[in-house]
Amino acid sequence: MKHLLTTAAFVAFGASAAMAQTVGFSQIGSESGWRAAETTLTKQQAEERGIDLKFSDAQQKQENQIAAIRSFIAQGVDAILLAPVVATGWDSVLEEAKEAEIPVVLLDRQVDSDKSLYLTAVGSDLVHEGEVAGKWLVDAVAGEECRVVELQGTTGSSPAIDRKTGFEQGIAGADNIEIVRSQTGDFTRAQGKEVMESFLQAENGGKDICALYAHNDDMAVGAIQAIKEAGLKPGEDILIVSIDAVPDIFLAMAAGEANATVELTPNMAGPAFDALDAYMKDGTEPAKFIQTESKLYTQDDDPQGEYERRKDLGY
Repeated sequence: MKHLLTTAAFVAFGASAAMAQTVGFSQIGSESGWRAAETTLTKQQAEERGIDLKFSDAQQKQENQIAAIRSFIAQGVDAILLAPVVATGWDSVLEEAKEAEIPVVLLDRQVDSDKSLYLTAVGSDLVHEGEVAGKWLVDAVAGEECRVVELQGTTGSSPAIDRKTGFEQGIAGADNIEIVRSQTGDFTRAQGKEVMESFLQAENGGKDICALYAHNDDMAVGAIQAIKEAGLKPGEDILIVSIDAVPDIFLAMAAGEANATVELTPNMAGPAFDALDAYMKDGTEPAKFIQTESKLYTQDDDPQGEYERRKDLGY
C-alpha cells in the first residue's frame, strides 16, 4: 500500500495526515494459546480498519524480531507493533525506527529502553496480575502451611519478572506460604509439564507440594498432566493458580483440575490502533502506558460458559 503519511506531515502533525495504512507487526511466536489469540485478534482488527498488516513470527528469538523491525523500516511502513520477547537489547533498533519517523507501539510487554523511543505500550499491569494470584492463594489456604512451586515464564521477559514480583507481594506477610521451587517453563505447555515432573520428583512425589503458581495457563495445563500422571489430583491435592484465562484453563477448572486464573485480554491491538489513529490524525500523544483490564476467575465463575465464550477467538 502507498505510504500515506509524509515526513513533513508526521513532523508537523498535519491535520491532513491519515491513519496508518501499512503496519508491521513483530510477534514473539506462538508459544501459547493466548499468544495465538493475540495474533488472530490483531489480524482481525487490522482487516476491520483497512490496514495492511505485515506480520512476522519471531519464533521466540529476539534476533528475528530485530531483523523484522529493520525490514519494516526498509519497507517504509507507517507504524510498527512490537511484542518484545525480552525486555533488554532494543535501543539500537528503536533508535532506527525513531530516525525513520515510524512510531512503535509495544504490545503486552515492556522494554528497558528510554520511553522516547516508542509511542506507547498497551498491556495489563503484570505485577498486579501476580499479586491477584498470590492473594487468591493466601485466602484459599486460610493460614495452613503451603509449599508452593512456581513455573516462571521466559527468563528475562517482563511478564516473568513482573508476575513473579507481584505474586511475592501477594503472599508477603503470609508466613505459612513458601515458594520452595521456581524454574522457567518458557511459557510453553511442554516445558510446563517437563519442569513440573522434576518438581514432583524432588518433592516426595508431589506430596510435599501444596500449590502450583504458573506464570501462564499453558504451563499450568502441562503441569496438570504431569500431576495426573504422578497419581495425584490437580486442583485438590495440588492447588493450581495461573494467568491468562485461555479456553483450556477453563476446561480444567470445569473438571475441577485447576482453581483460579487471572485474565490477560488478547485484544491489545484495538487500543494500539486507536492510539495510532489519534496520533497520526492530529498529533495526539497517548499515555506511555495504556492499561487493559484484568479479572480473577475461579471455579465459581461458570468456567464451562467462559470456555464456550472464548473457544473461537483463535486460542
